[in-house]
Order: sequence, then C-alpha cells, then structure tokens
Amino acid sequence: MTRIMNVMTAGVLALAAMVNAAQAQQQARNCGPRDIVVSRLAEGYGETRQSMGLGANNSVIEVFASDESGTWTITVTTPNGVTCLVASGQAFEALAEALPAKGSDA
Repeated sequence: MTRIMNVMTAGVLALAAMVNAAQAQQQARNCGPRDIVVSRLAEGYGETRQSMGLGANNSVIEVFASDESGTWTITVTTPNGVTCLVASGQAFEALAEALPAKGSDA
C-alpha cells in the first residue's frame, strides 16, 4: 500500500511540474525585449504608445492602441528591459475627462 501511495505521489508531483513548465512557457511567449515587442505591436496591429506610468518595482506600464482598428495592449517593462503583454482588447477610445469638482461625490 505504501508503494502505491509513493507512486501516486510521484505521479502528482510530475504532473504539477509539467503544468508549471507549461505555464512558464506561456509566460515566456508573452514577454521579450522591449524594442521587439513595440515593433510587433506597431507592425502587426498599428498600435502606438498612448500613455505610460511608473509601476511597482520601477516597472514602466504602457498603453498602446490603434485609432484605426481600435485594438489596444497594456505592457509592463521591467528595469532589465523585458516587456510583457498584460492585457489586450478592442474598441479603444481616448478620453480627456476633467476631474470632478472638489466636494463632489463623483
């Protein structure tokens, strides 16, 4: 009985390792050198940088979008220059909304 449990435990651990490896591979496909990622967004989707800001751990957060197609992509670039795609979608619309008046509940 102990041998069967050991074999089952080893099987579960092997399966978990394969899942972790698959997740790491998926994440690696969504990251790359910043210049290559930006070039692919421009050439493949017509997206240009629309806004940017500084995030946690000195990461740069950027929003790329295309006025023509409406596609958009959010990226995070780490201090070592690796850029990862965080989110993407359609129907991008640039807004220039004023802040609500002080004391307003909006």
